[in-house]
Amino acid sequence: MRLRPLCIAAGLAIGLFASVSAKAVTISISCGAVGAEFALCKEGAEAWAKKTGNEVKLVSTPDSVGDRLALYQQWLGAGSTDIDVLQIDVIWPGILGSQFLDLKPYSKGVEDEHFKAIIDNNTVKGKLVAMPWFTDVGVLFYRKDLLDKYGEKPPTTWEELAATAQKIEDGERKAGNDKMWGFVFQGKSNESLTCNALEWIDSYGGGTFVDADGKITVNNPKAVAALTEASSFVGKISPEGVTAYGEEDARGVFQSGNAVFMRNWPYAYALGNSADSPIKGKFSVMALPKGGADGHSSGTLGGWQLAVSKYSTHPTEAADLVMYLTSKDEQKRRAIVGSYIPTIPDLYKDKDVLAAQPVFGDFYDAFVHAVARPSRVTGTNYNKVSTAVWNSAGSVLSGSAKADAALPSLEKDLTKIKRSGW
Repeated sequence: MRLRPLCIAAGLAIGLFASVSAKAVTISISCGAVGAEFALCKEGAEAWAKKTGNEVKLVSTPDSVGDRLALYQQWLGAGSTDIDVLQIDVIWPGILGSQFLDLKPYSKGVEDEHFKAIIDNNTVKGKLVAMPWFTDVGVLFYRKDLLDKYGEKPPTTWEELAATAQKIEDGERKAGNDKMWGFVFQGKSNESLTCNALEWIDSYGGGTFVDADGKITVNNPKAVAALTEASSFVGKISPEGVTAYGEEDARGVFQSGNAVFMRNWPYAYALGNSADSPIKGKFSVMALPKGGADGHSSGTLGGWQLAVSKYSTHPTEAADLVMYLTSKDEQKRRAIVGSYIPTIPDLYKDKDVLAAQPVFGDFYDAFVHAVARPSRVTGTNYNKVSTAVWNSAGSVLSGSAKADAALPSLEKDLTKIKRSGW
């Protein structure tokens, strides 16, 4: 007699399992594999699968950003249903956005918790085409030991940076270090130079090359002043070879102890404090300087997002996975375990995050002043726009053109690109 309730309970359990199994779906997600990216993505995705009863399939993609974009364009161009969720660069919403689902019907307003600049960047023609996952921004690294030695404070403007850099460079060279430079940055003609040029020009109030309405704004007196100031660094506080520097070239000089200031991305912080680093414990980080007394700090926005392919056969579950992985709890876990920088301002005040990553508090001001590249408004033409920008900025840094001649020429080039539509 007592077996009957047990039989009923067992039958109910089997029925529930059968119901869950019948509704369970498999969601495929592309994850990067740089550093701990893939392992952390796998842990988060599997936690979502366990919570929902669904399954996940992780797809590794090329580390090269260009190769990954080409693969995505191939998948999406073919209308492939093989991939549901894609990890995308911050400059891709405008390029790929038409191929993604609008996430607003699934977000329930949670996007308001994230940095507004990133949400604006990910909103294309009124549609939220991606959710922020982790972020990046251009920042200024400085040798606090050398500033203390010479009685200087961290610079608030580019002019102050140049003066302080020159003073310490001269002093250190006189003391015997003829390899010392005042400031290193990314002057090589590629996307990195576009990021640096954007910071210089925007900090002076000279705009973002192309504004949010698609108007070309780059030819203006403030932009001329910004590029003229930057070009004055080369050969004085920056080596002539800085025009061939990428991120790692600049980091190599700074981390070897031969630069006072460096513009770079936050990844350089942990490496500079590694056990074998000559500058371990000797440097700090801050937002980039303002463009003059009336200017403002400006750091180029970087980072990665998650988007759902519009060809997904399980859009509701795919969107749910995106919301889970980009949630406050998951970003907190990734910040503590993997040092991935959150896109939610509240986490920069979270005691658990700050206990694990004290430097995140120093990055906050830089993220507040982040500026996006005009990739959203220029869409599929962004790569052409960026190429024109870095060629123009490179000609000014190398001395082959003056800023007041290069920027009208850049304006003409951008006008030609715009004729194909953006």
